[in-house]
Amino acid sequence: MIYVGILIASAFLLATFAVERFERRSGMPSVIVMIALGLAAQPLLHSQSVVAAELKSMVPMAGAIGLVLIVLEGALDIELRRERIKLAAKASAVAIAAFLLCAGPFVLIATHVLHLGYLQAAILATPFAVISSAIAIPASQLLEAHAREFVVYESSVSDIFGVLIFIALVNSGGTLRGFLTDLAGGGLLSLVLAFVCSVALVLVSTRTDAHVRYIPLLAGLFALYASGQLLHLSPLVMVLLFGLMLNNKEALDRVAALRGVAKKISPVTVGEFKVLVQELTFAVRGFFFFLLGYSTNLADFAVLRSWVAGAVILIIAYGARYVLLRLMERRLAASLAWIAPRGLVTVLLYLEAAQKVALPTYLDGTVRLVVILSATLLALSRRAPRADGTPIAVDASQPPEGCQATRPIE
Repeated sequence: MIYVGILIASAFLLATFAVERFERRSGMPSVIVMIALGLAAQPLLHSQSVVAAELKSMVPMAGAIGLVLIVLEGALDIELRRERIKLAAKASAVAIAAFLLCAGPFVLIATHVLHLGYLQAAILATPFAVISSAIAIPASQLLEAHAREFVVYESSVSDIFGVLIFIALVNSGGTLRGFLTDLAGGGLLSLVLAFVCSVALVLVSTRTDAHVRYIPLLAGLFALYASGQLLHLSPLVMVLLFGLMLNNKEALDRVAALRGVAKKISPVTVGEFKVLVQELTFAVRGFFFFLLGYSTNLADFAVLRSWVAGAVILIIAYGARYVLLRLMERRLAASLAWIAPRGLVTVLLYLEAAQKVALPTYLDGTVRLVVILSATLLALSRRAPRADGTPIAVDASQPPEGCQATRPIE
């Protein structure tokens, strides 16, 4: 059984690499293929006496680890410059506005159709209003630099804001005052602790001279993330700040209090750490979506209400996004309108919401359909022709003109 497990794990990693190469050539998000592989693997793993319940229970853990790595990977790709502050602010505004414009209709529908209270409806609506950086950030690598950075900022802020809102709703006690108090207090405390912990992590990463440096650093980062979750904070802010600090030595050097920290950051160390994070993100993200496919019951897709609910969610989400982009970032509206996938964060928050609110079982199929269909729409949009007749999807190994090559799509 041990060697069968090793064989299965090795085959999975090789298949994930093949899927990544396929994505680079075809433009199809790997999430679709990995979920399909998970579905196809059900009879094979069952025949090898693999316990389905044990694998399904790993979905939340794999998702949490993947979320940390994805946000960290995105932060390590962002360069903070004065001329980019406006872009970051605009992307953040779009992320928050899109969340609110989606969540509002979702809450109204849940109260009238599912007969939930406003608090329960808001808890259910939050997962579907969040853009998944797990899919959006890799997909943005085919865009020009300005649009790519917009997606990184927007999806990261959407993740963080959505998690903050969700935690505040769960801990509100059913009152508006409790929600606002938890949101403001949790948000402020998260920022303060994030700054302190990020500085400490950067110092640790630059002072150690042992052969094993990055695994203890990542272990500390995951421990702080878990502690923040247990304290009902938003530790993703800390992950984002840590990555930004590590990758922006010049920006830190402009702040007198942080110049000592900036001097200790080595570009070689940062480069090596980026490679490790990219490799781990590649494996964990593929594992999560594979497990999601494996834990999916095909019978859920045969329920008409699952499809109707999924269609309503996607129509509202993409309609609100297109209107916002036309109003706030008209130049990017055409290229970014379909980059609003639901994925890892949506699944994680929905699984948590299902423990807090009594939900109809057909929504289990809805959440998976929303993930798959939003990724499919993204793939189709990348194959759509531009005004000059050339397809939007290109080989990621050949970056679009004017862009620097970054990490390969995963």
